[in-house]
Amino acid sequence: MQVRVQKIISNAGYCARRKAEELIRQGLVKVNDKAINLGEKADPEKDKITVNGIEIKIEKRIYLLFNKPAGYITTFDDPLNRKTIFDIINIKERIFPVGRLDNDTSGLLLLTNDGDFANKIMHPRYEIEKTYRVKIDGELKDSDIKKLENGIIVDGKKTWPAGISGIKQDIFDITIHEGRNRIVRKMMSALGYDVFLKRIAIGDIKINGLQSGRYRNLTPGEINALLKE
Repeated sequence: MQVRVQKIISNAGYCARRKAEELIRQGLVKVNDKAINLGEKADPEKDKITVNGIEIKIEKRIYLLFNKPAGYITTFDDPLNRKTIFDIINIKERIFPVGRLDNDTSGLLLLTNDGDFANKIMHPRYEIEKTYRVKIDGELKDSDIKKLENGIIVDGKKTWPAGISGIKQDIFDITIHEGRNRIVRKMMSALGYDVFLKRIAIGDIKINGLQSGRYRNLTPGEINALLKE
């Protein structure tokens, strides 16, 4: 994937991005032994990048889509010895989850070692939508649908309007773009419902066909789609 060279240098930990830009202006940065201009891009996994003759070592970027089972916490380890997602995910590179799913929530979880990518997915200003399949202990009332669509007070703050679709009595989909902790569960609790939750999509990326407890690499198309959301 083509990335601006100053970002590659910064992500590699060589220096801050502004310093990398200055090094490029000074003609000290080369891609495949050719000096570059500010704004040029390279593929950090394929191209040789040097700064003042020193080759930049690029950590391979990992982007995983994981179908998290319920009963696993989203952390590296746990002092209470509960099961974590890293009891299932077994790769040599160190990666971290993009946001969290609580112990009782299953479904789509992204993991990466790319901090810029993770920030883009998690930060509310980018408004990347997350969709959850919700099963409640009863039938969703029309009045409650309107409340969810208009926003309700949770922890003293009004939620952003949610999208409600696919209603079949006690099962429906809810789409939000805010990332407050356990927000969907709290929204439904505020309306008096107990819920089972499964996240089924982030942006246009869906969990379709991936079995519980399995994971796969995101495709370049999926990565680009999320970055362009």
